[in-house]
Amino acid sequence: MSDVTRRTAAALAADLAAGTVTSVELTEAHLDRIAAVDTDVHAFLHVDREGALADAAESDARRARGEARGVLDGVPIAVKDVLATRGLPTTCGSKILEGWVPPYDATVVTRLREAGLPILGKTNMDEFAMGSSTEHSAYGPTHNPWDLDRIPGGSGGGSAAAVAAFEAPLAIGTDTGGSIRQPGAVTGTVGVKPTYGGVSRYGLVALANSLDQAGPVTRTVLDAAMLHDVIGGHDPRDSTSIQQEWPSFTEAATVGATGDMTGVKVGVITELAGDGWQPGVMARFQDSIDLLVQAGAEVVEVSCPSFVHALAAYYLILPAEASSNLAKFDAMRYGLRVTPEGSPSAEDVMRATRDAGFGDEVKRRIILGTYALSSGYYEAYYGQAQKIRTLISRDFDAAFGRVDVLVSPTAPTTAFKLGEKLDDPIAMYLNDLATIPANLAGVPGISVPNGLADEDGLPSGLQVLAPALADDRVYRVGAALEALHEKEWGGPLLQKAPALEGATR
Repeated sequence: MSDVTRRTAAALAADLAAGTVTSVELTEAHLDRIAAVDTDVHAFLHVDREGALADAAESDARRARGEARGVLDGVPIAVKDVLATRGLPTTCGSKILEGWVPPYDATVVTRLREAGLPILGKTNMDEFAMGSSTEHSAYGPTHNPWDLDRIPGGSGGGSAAAVAAFEAPLAIGTDTGGSIRQPGAVTGTVGVKPTYGGVSRYGLVALANSLDQAGPVTRTVLDAAMLHDVIGGHDPRDSTSIQQEWPSFTEAATVGATGDMTGVKVGVITELAGDGWQPGVMARFQDSIDLLVQAGAEVVEVSCPSFVHALAAYYLILPAEASSNLAKFDAMRYGLRVTPEGSPSAEDVMRATRDAGFGDEVKRRIILGTYALSSGYYEAYYGQAQKIRTLISRDFDAAFGRVDVLVSPTAPTTAFKLGEKLDDPIAMYLNDLATIPANLAGVPGISVPNGLADEDGLPSGLQVLAPALADDRVYRVGAALEALHEKEWGGPLLQKAPALEGATR
């Protein structure tokens, strides 16, 4: 493997600016890396070698003319297969969209192209982003680069695994209930869920409109901040997009990287710990808290009592919105069409298509959501869940009245073995216990690697949450924690990951 694939995006951007490497060289190195290891990892559903190299050549030509479009111009990136990409397949990990090629780009993708980032390809995911392990992809599971027999998290395990396996220096994920942050925790990468409305959802195939948010997947906090600066900001094509000026997240991460937490008040969420949490995960969390205290932070315990109901509320709100959103996949307009024998009616075609095209988890959530929205049950289930959502937002407001940021472990456990929880949906859903509250309230969060659990030597992550619109705080605290840990470890956590060359499943 070329050493260039192990460099951070910030370092690659500096190399490009200095002229010591070309975008074509960087892009080719990562494409070669994908060819070498992705048979084992299966992070990608589609690789666009020709398009990526063409974009890289254009980037090099711009730099030669002194017309670079931005700091990351020429740095390659991978995109989760839930974002529309003009001319490239967008399947959402589902058979029902197999072969569909959008005629337009999602706003996030448009901004990546405008900033000059070559798109390496589309990454694997749980079907329509429903899952916590990427095992629900219709095209097969992604494997965790730390242990190929374990899950890389979900639904965005493909993006996290691509970054952790050094197949891409940057990736885009989406986070509906933790699908950027939880994969980050179990793969030793950085994942950021921006404030709801801070990054456009136009062209993001919706799972749950009120919860979905695209964000960065990277190896460092600085890289995430640089990517967030590219994709964020108001979009008139998204009615939920926030119209305001955002601070430089790159600057916030740079300030945090000094490791000085003097004057920062940190709240430890008491409800996100205790029975059921892996001891090794909790030990690494305590190590991180100790480092923050040593760096000058004031740490206090904060209770958010409604968080204990977040999981139940989420798994009523999300299926309800999903059942509505997925109704458009009816075999009439695009995607898969299955025509039964004989003289089938339109309803027969729809029924056969949805039966063949949707996987078990998608069907399960459609049934749950349709039931929750049905006449006579709406207020008993969906209505009550929305009231819990309001209480969770109030808990956040009260907590942020006392502290600057909140912290918790990102996930209750490290990566579990593939197949271990596939037949137990409730056990699978519990992986999102710590991440769901942020989506219900729309606040930003980041997961930062904080060590290896004693039991299995696998990565764990710490989650930092901030008030809505205060994304700069998660970058400052996240970068500080990263700097403190790397000083202690002697380098990034991913340098401890096993090599993949020659790996087999």
